Amino acid sequence: MITLTDEQIQKEYLMKHAIEDVKHVLQDLRDDGILQSVRTVLPVDEDSSMLYMPCISRASKTSIIKTVSIFPTNASLPTTQGNVLVTDLSDGQHKATMDASYLTRLRTGAMSAIATDKLARKDAEVLGVIGTGNMGFEQVIGVVEVRDIKKIVLFNRTEEKAHHFAEQLKSAGVKAEFEVAAHVSEVIEKADIINCATQSTEPVFEGRSLKPGVHINGVGSFKSSMREMDNETIQRADKIYVDDIEAIKEEAGELMYAVEQGVIGWDDIQGSLVDYFDAPYLRESDAEITLYKCVGAGYFDLAVASGVMRMFAE
Repeated sequence: MITLTDEQIQKEYLMKHAIEDVKHVLQDLRDDGILQSVRTVLPVDEDSSMLYMPCISRASKTSIIKTVSIFPTNASLPTTQGNVLVTDLSDGQHKATMDASYLTRLRTGAMSAIATDKLARKDAEVLGVIGTGNMGFEQVIGVVEVRDIKKIVLFNRTEEKAHHFAEQLKSAGVKAEFEVAAHVSEVIEKADIINCATQSTEPVFEGRSLKPGVHINGVGSFKSSMREMDNETIQRADKIYVDDIEAIKEEAGELMYAVEQGVIGWDDIQGSLVDYFDAPYLRESDAEITLYKCVGAGYFDLAVASGVMRMFAE
């Protein structure tokens, strides 16, 4: 059995690889080749959680189980740490164990890239980022993979972290003008695309301020108690798409709350990634507000873990 670290994977396995591998697993899911359980989220305390995500691909005869620890109060360690165990289903051998922090961020960014490519205006060039933690980084990398972004406006409650985030993106080769906003309203006012990646239990921006034509990627909240977008954002969205509808019904706090309040019904969600990853462009006008909500599912982790296995087996 091989062991792969985040650093080893990050040198070889990039956003472009993850996007293609996510598309491949979505095709397997469409062909009924995927078996998974809804992930288990166990609270450690009021701040920290443990996540467990199993998945089997009948098509590739591969199984994974991912374990993720989320400890937002970590100071010297990453707030999100993960590991994936990969098993060969032809004989039951455990083939690899690999760090999953980078892969989790990467697959989430790849999923947002696919959604953004289908929903954001083709001429979108200003990206707004709310939340500049680890998850936000690959979200930016995913968007710049599919749109020609000229300017990135960053907001974080701790302004110093936003400046550091900008330097990291520059070091990664992102060619854009950077601006650190003093207030979240500046992001909403300027952005053509908004990436929201926080673990807030209260909405972090006001939906009434959204401008026509904006596309929103909401990826931070993953529990029913979390709600980084308000009801007005959801009500104003002309199109709502998600990563996995069953997981969304269990874990997307802002959508669950909106349904409970009668703002929308589950039937108002146009589809999951499996429904539109290979569909034509979905935006019908430049004035539409579009929303993509993601909480994650095991088959997305299987997609990138399988891609890494193929790469390192060559």
